[in-house]
Amino acid sequence: MKFSFVSLFPELIHSYFDASILYRAKQKSLISVDYVNPRDFSIDKHKRVDDYMIGGGAGLLMMAQPLNDALTHVNFQNQTTHFIFLSPVGKKFKQNDAKRLAKKEHLCFVCGRYEGVDERVIETWADEIFSIGDFILTGGEVASLCLADAISRNVNGVLGNIKSLDVESFENEILEAPSFTKPNIFQGLEVVSEFLKGNHANIRTLKKTMALCKTRYFRPDLYQKIMPKTKETHEK
Repeated sequence: MKFSFVSLFPELIHSYFDASILYRAKQKSLISVDYVNPRDFSIDKHKRVDDYMIGGGAGLLMMAQPLNDALTHVNFQNQTTHFIFLSPVGKKFKQNDAKRLAKKEHLCFVCGRYEGVDERVIETWADEIFSIGDFILTGGEVASLCLADAISRNVNGVLGNIKSLDVESFENEILEAPSFTKPNIFQGLEVVSEFLKGNHANIRTLKKTMALCKTRYFRPDLYQKIMPKTKETHEK
């Protein structure tokens, strides 16, 4: 899996891949990362990459020419590149998207800045547009890292134990069950006693029940979606 980040501020991104799980994945060549700065492609003598919007409006917009040429460069290097733009107008990024995109060969995240990018670049290059929530950031770098992290976890070999993916939140459309570690009693709060008895069948059943309860409390929207399936399972 190769990740490319098209960004005016690549220094905001590269350190994220220099620690922990993603660093080990790089060392094992399970993922690779590179950066492309649109400023390097600007034909302006001052290397400008932004300008005022036609028709007026507050703030500046990333110009079409530098960004278009940067994306042309990325595409020339790899014809299978899947271009992803980060924007509040995009569809909400989901765990199923992470799993699906982990099967791609090359993902290129286009990180906007200022008031965004010239719409013609999006129309020309975007394979998909994603949002991580209904709020505004100063740039697309943080959002692109969220996607890259979630996708990387689903690349074969990146996680030490691939089975850990099976019990995470949003698998089977529910949240992950509560988890505990030693000591068994901490500040007067005890671990669920069934967890200490070693009966793994009972523990799995209890965890599923607790996961449903957690989903119902924290994400009633998800719980409403799975209620018919849960009812059908109990009836069987």
